[in-house]
Amino acid sequence: MTICLPWLLVVVSTAAAFAGEDQNWPQFRGPEMTGVSDNAELPLDWSATENVEWTTDLTGRGWSSPVVWGNRIFLTTVINEGKSEEPKKGLYFGGNRPQPPGSVHKWVVLCLSLDQGEVLWTRTVHEGPPETAIHLKNSFASETPVTDGKYIYALFGNLGLFCFDFEGDLKWEKRLEPQETRYGWGTAASPVIHHGRLYIVNDNEEDSWLMAMDCETGDEVWKVSRDEKSNWSTPFIWENDQRTEIVTPGTQQVRSYSLDGELLWHLKGMSSITIATPYIYDGMLIISSGYVGDRASRPIYAILPGASGDISLAEDEDSNKWIKWCRKMDAPYNPTTIVVGDELIVLYDFGLLASFDADDGSTRAAKQRISGGRAFTASPWAYREHVFFLNEDGVTFVYKPGDSLELVRKNALQENEMAMATPAIAGDRLLIRTDSRLYCIRDSSR
Repeated sequence: MTICLPWLLVVVSTAAAFAGEDQNWPQFRGPEMTGVSDNAELPLDWSATENVEWTTDLTGRGWSSPVVWGNRIFLTTVINEGKSEEPKKGLYFGGNRPQPPGSVHKWVVLCLSLDQGEVLWTRTVHEGPPETAIHLKNSFASETPVTDGKYIYALFGNLGLFCFDFEGDLKWEKRLEPQETRYGWGTAASPVIHHGRLYIVNDNEEDSWLMAMDCETGDEVWKVSRDEKSNWSTPFIWENDQRTEIVTPGTQQVRSYSLDGELLWHLKGMSSITIATPYIYDGMLIISSGYVGDRASRPIYAILPGASGDISLAEDEDSNKWIKWCRKMDAPYNPTTIVVGDELIVLYDFGLLASFDADDGSTRAAKQRISGGRAFTASPWAYREHVFFLNEDGVTFVYKPGDSLELVRKNALQENEMAMATPAIAGDRLLIRTDSRLYCIRDSSR
């Protein structure tokens, strides 16, 4: 569960200038949150040893994704000084743990070298017993940090937001009041940056809100209350040809706000839990919400810019003035969808695939099972005309997009590892985080 948007390049470090912007992966799913890279040298094949440039062991547990700027990788983790219960893989009932653990935990931000994987610095931002609970499969470090090239901003839900410079000096921190989440599942929505402001959504069972903060000082610029209950979707800054807006998928509806926090439009018809992150395809906003427990509403929407007011579909509609198309029962639960070319590909948690025409929503490939695949949480990514699906066993299934969605290879890491974090791409390197280590995958033949 992890789960940030178009970014403002404030300062370009020497390393970043040397490597080029292609090497920067500053937030969840990359610069535009699409999960797609156009680097032609990224590897198609790997294993636990093949095309592995380096690995670094990680202490603690965290499902946040790595982010990269220049030669620096940033990660978060939380270390339990007691004994953590091991989660089993897949979707299941019984993972609720309503009481927070009583042992001392350490909330940690790490900086690693991209070239060699060595840890450059670690900073403990808090130490003590957690005040709130998490689901057995969640972590206390599931929010992906975000960087603007000058600072790294690390959010730990129900604890606070911490800003460091690239040398590990704390610039500011903002502590957050702990709130109860649905069934004690914990938090996961990541912060996002736009033009010197950070935006955070905190949807919970007690006091939900959207907040804008100043990147330099951490001061609150504005804060608006929300009716939504617990959700895990990262907000999205939608820069379209008419305006810039903050899109916040939530419980049974989407709201979009101006950069001043004023409500622009809303859309009812989401499922009761939303995790996936919005992104843009061809000027349209793609949003999905597919809680597996909902039998009547698991939609994927393609939304046109310029909307205002209530743009909800009528019960018998699958489009209107502002919604170009909708698939009402085809969204995944945890993974975000991905568009490759003009094909919108859906990865379902139980190991199914389907694809649709991204322009009109028509079916390209009907649902099919991934052979030997199960338990998918990480979102897919794509490059070199291939799309990649990482399951919780650490196996990546590599598919060739098209009407038949052809499986071309399987890339397995070490056995007995668990993988739930969405990978990051830095130039010609792929970074895969598991429960025990970070892998840097790179084509050794190039």
